[in-house]
Amino acid sequence: MNFGTKLIHASGDIDPATGSVSTPIYQTSTFHQFDIENFGKYDYARSGNPTRDVVEQLIAELEGGERGFAFASGMAAICSVLSIFSAGDHVVICGDVYGGTYRATTKLFSRFNIEFTFVDASNIEEIEKAFKENTKGLYLETPSNPLLKVIDLRAASRIAKERNAITIVDNTFMSPYLQRPIELGVDIVVHSATKFLGGHSDVIAGLVVTKTKELGDRVYQIQNTFGAVLGPQDSWLLVRGIKTLKVRLDALQKSAQELAQWLESRAEVEKVYYLGLESMEGRELHLEQADGAGAVLSFKFKTLERTTIFLNNVKNVAVAVSLGSVETIVSYPAKMSHASIPKEEREELGITDTLIRVSVGLEDIEDLIESFREAIEK
Repeated sequence: MNFGTKLIHASGDIDPATGSVSTPIYQTSTFHQFDIENFGKYDYARSGNPTRDVVEQLIAELEGGERGFAFASGMAAICSVLSIFSAGDHVVICGDVYGGTYRATTKLFSRFNIEFTFVDASNIEEIEKAFKENTKGLYLETPSNPLLKVIDLRAASRIAKERNAITIVDNTFMSPYLQRPIELGVDIVVHSATKFLGGHSDVIAGLVVTKTKELGDRVYQIQNTFGAVLGPQDSWLLVRGIKTLKVRLDALQKSAQELAQWLESRAEVEKVYYLGLESMEGRELHLEQADGAGAVLSFKFKTLERTTIFLNNVKNVAVAVSLGSVETIVSYPAKMSHASIPKEEREELGITDTLIRVSVGLEDIEDLIESFREAIEK
């Protein structure tokens, strides 16, 4: 099946029990056992739920992996995957990682004697130099959040494999429609499914896909132990959202391209970061491993004053945390997604107080550009 068809039918869209074309919501905590010597597939909803099964099977199919898992949030998914490592292990991680992941690694997992080395992962040599004898994992985001740096996933995963380390990629920005890291050699993919997969700012969810059954067994043990699972109602919302992923992203990318080009033409804007622009570093590599530029862009104003005025005056958008929804979301990384990273480190990464991130929505692009123009000219 082509990808758009998979979105609709890959999970087994017809309920075998009733013929329902919408996934039933099994709002139950436990399941009756008809034979005490031979339990059925389900016993307690933390360990498995038919509605959750549908979204887990769907994401595994879309990413081309062996097993899928649905968690209560993106951070629950990320922290559960990081929990496969043990005290004394070392993990190489990209420097401009999402702020929540930075907080989890530096404030939580470091307490359990798991060591993390942050590197500029867009430089493959930096990844290779950071490996140690006890390196067990390589954690990456590409494109990165919020500066859209690109990592060569084939080369990075090859380095990890040669050293018996697991490669993990946060694929939230691209979704499996535009990028499938497992096809590029990656072992585990994570998503904040709150974003493009859910797509409507109405569900908090995280997803994980493993390349092998062995890794799947390890992740399932943690999922079942922690119990940070996605509930049946949210699982249903996520399945519904995923079905429109292709048509949404096709439209979102088209508008993102137009907005990025318009911003690049403005004298007030110092720099625009979008992988659809020919001026963007890493664009060629990105398009070798992904099927589009995505719907997220960032830009910098020349002054802090102009940045503040814009954020306080832009209309018909949400100035908020998050991304990947039907409405345009304008974020301020220094005080939102990356606030947990110390200011000096943020600025060294290029995440300055004049940087704005935009997740382009489904508004008419003419209206969106007019809203940005009015705010800029304030």
